[in-house]
Amino acid sequence: MSHRLPRGFTLIELVVTVAIIALLASGVLPLAERAVQRSRDQELQAALRDIRTAIDAYKQAGEAGHLIRKAGTSGYPPNLKTLVDGVIDAQDPDGMKRIFFLRRVPRDPSFADPAVPGEETWGLRSYASTADAPEAGEDVFDVYSLSTAVGVNGIPYREW
Repeated sequence: MSHRLPRGFTLIELVVTVAIIALLASGVLPLAERAVQRSRDQELQAALRDIRTAIDAYKQAGEAGHLIRKAGTSGYPPNLKTLVDGVIDAQDPDGMKRIFFLRRVPRDPSFADPAVPGEETWGLRSYASTADAPEAGEDVFDVYSLSTAVGVNGIPYREW
């Protein structure tokens, strides 16, 4: 008489295995969500840095005499599109050379509608407005996120 060993798992073994997997998954999910938010934060930081660097480069080009400036203006670009379209170099004798400050205006990664152009996804602060109550005006001194979300660091995106 041969003894056959039972094949397969018992119900208890399956329940314990599923419970262990559920416990592990519940620990991994918050870490994955945090990683996604960190990635979004880094993308926002990079976009803000790119735009702000271009705005500063525009201002420096004006101070160096490469841009034709109207009297009484701040020297900052009139809009974000100007940074992409470029401006004629005032020091070029032929008047044909253009100075470009951005290849494209990066989108605010927290802006929901993908159909909106990148330059319209940002809040604009003019040179004449205060940091506490930023308002658009005749120039673009700074940009900020329109999102009400808060970064991993606990600071609202709008204040970055």
